[in-house]
Amino acid sequence: MNPVTKIGSENYSGTSGKSSFVNSLETDLFDLNPNANFVVLSFNYEMLSSRQVGRKLSSKLNKTTRELYSGDVNNKLGNEDLNKVMEKVEDIKKYDIYYVDVPGNVEDIRRTIMSFSEEEFVKGKWLIIILDHTLLTKGKTGSSERETLFDLERMFMEVKKYSRNTILQISQMNRDIEDKDRISNSSMHFPMRKDIFGGDSIFQASDYVMVIHRPELLGIRVYGLNAWPTENYIYLHLLKKK
Repeated sequence: MNPVTKIGSENYSGTSGKSSFVNSLETDLFDLNPNANFVVLSFNYEMLSSRQVGRKLSSKLNKTTRELYSGDVNNKLGNEDLNKVMEKVEDIKKYDIYYVDVPGNVEDIRRTIMSFSEEEFVKGKWLIIILDHTLLTKGKTGSSERETLFDLERMFMEVKKYSRNTILQISQMNRDIEDKDRISNSSMHFPMRKDIFGGDSIFQASDYVMVIHRPELLGIRVYGLNAWPTENYIYLHLLKKK
């Protein structure tokens, strides 16, 4: 696939940016569909919701989060910047997004979704459920991460049947993609199903599976058989589609 985007290294956190990608998608859903009738329930286990709002402001103001949060005397926001911040804050307040910051187990997530779906302000709307990320879901005593992930995917498959919703869940890659033999072999650069932790469960439950990859972080200078560039590039691979 072609690169999704080129990024400025001074603005990038140093990871593949899966949380940032979903945060941008969440915002774009509202900005690009102003007349659509939906609400977002976001289980934000990776990062506090306040930080996610900061990322939204960063995107809208074209400033890094470091610039927004800085109290440095030489790098303070001016009055004009602060006025723009307040203006964008008012825009963000209009988004129908509800965050859950405290991690729970599979049953906690199920109960929260079902209870939220019964709220009057949600009835009649399409519900978009976001989980960031799967491995931060609490497991039963004595259960492994894979067992918890299996239970989570089974629960999501059940939830899909009983309400009008779309579920977006973020997972992570295992260490296989960092293998030196793969890095040195351009035909093995691209992510595969086995590279996703608990890939079997996720593939069974999902209609679409996408992987965000930044090969530059693995020391790869040219990517794949077509020798695509890697410096400040993020690639998006579609591994499954319905």
